[in-house]
Amino acid sequence: QVQLVESGGGLVQAGGSLGLSCAASGSIFSINFMGWYRQAPGKQRELVAVIFSGGSTNYADSVKGRFTISRDNAKNTVYLQMNSLKPDDTAVYYCNAGVMQTSGSRLLSYWGQGTQVTVSS
Repeated sequence: QVQLVESGGGLVQAGGSLGLSCAASGSIFSINFMGWYRQAPGKQRELVAVIFSGGSTNYADSVKGRFTISRDNAKNTVYLQMNSLKPDDTAVYYCNAGVMQTSGSRLLSYWGQGTQVTVSS
């Protein structure tokens, strides 16, 4: 009922930049938050950044100062601008959103399919 589609992943040299986008579509009454997680092979999925409905943001310490999360509410889209990329940033990046599909309904968490980000040294 709700789909999240990520784009923007790819291969980049260390020190470079990459921008990710995630657009939500489907049965959406409101989106309470949108965020980005990442998972490297053999590691647990971890929160990278999240932006809440009120505009507040949280970042993982490892990306603070390098990554910026933003949103376009009219497009139900969240962005992640990644600068000064490091090889340790290599992972599959997943978009996550907390969605109310109808007024008063429970908040449901949805995930995108993931997009690969590879940073070469």
